[in-house]
Amino acid sequence: MKQQGMTLLEVMVALVIFALAGLTVLKTTAQQANSLGRLEEKTFALWIAENQQAVMRLEKQWPQTQWVTGEVTFAGSQWFWRIQGVATADPQVRAIDVEVRHDRDSRAADAVLRSYQVQPGDPAQ
Repeated sequence: MKQQGMTLLEVMVALVIFALAGLTVLKTTAQQANSLGRLEEKTFALWIAENQQAVMRLEKQWPQTQWVTGEVTFAGSQWFWRIQGVATADPQVRAIDVEVRHDRDSRAADAVLRSYQVQPGDPAQ
């Protein structure tokens, strides 16, 4: 006699396989969503760092060699930055280090950016 259809055991094995596949898809999707949020946060932090460096250049400020801190609201969130001038081999040039954090007490910065600035001179010279 030929058997028609699937046995209960076959159905249960198929359900287990589909359930495991579904869990894998859900886990992967959750990881991608988390990565996307982190990428957005790092992008905002880099924009803030670039903005702080641009302000220094536009105001023709010579960067101080100690950390200067501040905060800014950006993209609906509070961000904390600090900026420091670092001496280079050329006394007329300083490196500008900017660190940006989403959490004031975080040990690791969300973005770190370095640029260089020539000491502003007297435009009449």
